[in-house]
Amino acid sequence: MNFFTLLAILLGFSFYSLFIDNGPVVVQALHKIYPELQSLEKGNDTIEIKQLHRTGFHFQPHRHWMNDPNGPMYFKGIYHLFYQYNPEGAVWGNIVWAHSISRDLINWKSLKPALSPSKPFDINGCWSGSATVLPGFKPVILYTGIDSQNRQVQNYAIPANLFDPHLTEWVKPDNNPIVVPGTGVNSSAFRDPSTAWLSFKGHWKTIIGSKSEQTGIAYLYKSKDFLNWTKVEQPLHSVPNSGMWECPDFYPVSHFGRFGLDTSVTGNWVKHVLKVSLEMTRYEYYTVGKYYPMTDKYVPDNTSADGWSGLRYDYGNFYASKSFYDPMKKRRVLWGWANESDSVQDDVSKGWAGIQAIPRTVWLDPSGKQLLQWPVMELNRLRRKRVMMIHQKLDKGQNVEIKGITAAQADVEVIFSFSSLDKAEVFDSSWVDAQAVCSQLGSTAQGGVGPFGLLTLASENLEEFTPVFFRIFKGETNETNHVVLMCSDARSSSLKDGLYKPTFAGFVDIDLSSKKLPLRSLIDHSVIESFGGGGKTCITSRVYPTKAVFEAAHLHVFNNGTESITVEYLSAWSMRSAWVN
Repeated sequence: MNFFTLLAILLGFSFYSLFIDNGPVVVQALHKIYPELQSLEKGNDTIEIKQLHRTGFHFQPHRHWMNDPNGPMYFKGIYHLFYQYNPEGAVWGNIVWAHSISRDLINWKSLKPALSPSKPFDINGCWSGSATVLPGFKPVILYTGIDSQNRQVQNYAIPANLFDPHLTEWVKPDNNPIVVPGTGVNSSAFRDPSTAWLSFKGHWKTIIGSKSEQTGIAYLYKSKDFLNWTKVEQPLHSVPNSGMWECPDFYPVSHFGRFGLDTSVTGNWVKHVLKVSLEMTRYEYYTVGKYYPMTDKYVPDNTSADGWSGLRYDYGNFYASKSFYDPMKKRRVLWGWANESDSVQDDVSKGWAGIQAIPRTVWLDPSGKQLLQWPVMELNRLRRKRVMMIHQKLDKGQNVEIKGITAAQADVEVIFSFSSLDKAEVFDSSWVDAQAVCSQLGSTAQGGVGPFGLLTLASENLEEFTPVFFRIFKGETNETNHVVLMCSDARSSSLKDGLYKPTFAGFVDIDLSSKKLPLRSLIDHSVIESFGGGGKTCITSRVYPTKAVFEAAHLHVFNNGTESITVEYLSAWSMRSAWVN
């Protein structure tokens, strides 16, 4: 796979779009602009918006291009989502900070854009950033602007009226920029300020993504008044050979329980999470570790890799994520962008591009080694008709259809069980890349324990289907240790040519002593979000079936392993559509 130099500028402007030219699909970090395609749509809201493959309960604007979530926050009873948006077409360009509000994180109303390029400090772009609510319920946006010299600089914006809970109007004061790239800082790789936290000494602090040659860097800045910022001598963290760090996110998590913490919380009873989006790979990774406020250093635990092979929120199509603390429900909520994986021409034809993954609650796993993620509880309100399956045995090569729901727009929770792991294949210790293993073994080749799972968005005769499944291996030297592979394989998802149809996969660090494996999949026309092992491993796939659409979509459970699998419990719901205006 080839990677190109990124032009992007900000909290997730590594919107590495997938472009399909006359050749193989490649991931490009360059924000390619298509003025001729945008001009076809500019000012024309009568262009037909194609409903095929549009989601029913995921957030997406009515039309045009969307990418990174910016500065989500909760303010006076209302959730705010800002996001990168092109008001003139279904391709990247002309980016503004679009703004939508909600009372439940599921149903949304759009307002006018909060920020648009207009002043010397952002005349060439209003890129990603974050929101921080200061004491006294005073929200402030920090964002990257591309100034008149094409430098990446950091600016702030404030509400015009604090008594307006919708925060409809935002003001960009003329004393911007408040942070400029200083000596030794690459002015074309200096973006995406994080949500700020308040130290015990009264300093506000934020991190900004950057790089020095190929060392990824989270520069740390501090301020007493949120206006005058100085660079701390040492970065919060840096990692050689990781490339440009975009969209950095830094926040505390409690050692115990599912409740979230305000970004400023520190103490011996918390750990911290540092997440970065990698420009060169178009995926993210995070570490869990210890933050030392006295020295302003973050030290990752040694329980996972600190680099490209590290832990991910999501092992699929999920990028430029941003979390926020929800003080009303005492939780931390994560947003992430799921880009299209069809062609630019397809996006223009359908009139839209980009969705947001379902917002997720995140908390620390009891092991302390990783995060757990689960769709926000409000999503359950969209559940309608329900069907169940209990104690359904699946022998080798068997699949059973789940009938009675709208399989193109569904929520499925299932617990698989097995009586023995004796037939598990031996795991090859050279298999360090889960995606490569999934690509090699697939869902149809017979295994020992697995592959077993769901066939989602399946056509009647299985010409099209996207399997989400597990495969269990035993250790190469210790047969009592087992390795669980989770896959979402888009290779059979569509009969259409010219699509990016990858296998996505991750390993699931789970105790199998109960001989059970849970899976939840959210199926929404062109996206499948799956949560394996109770949220230990998550995979988002974008797919574009031609036959398995609307009422013609089907859902199955399957087993292609020699060990019989039992569907211990399955609940599947048809999902009604959310209201996004």
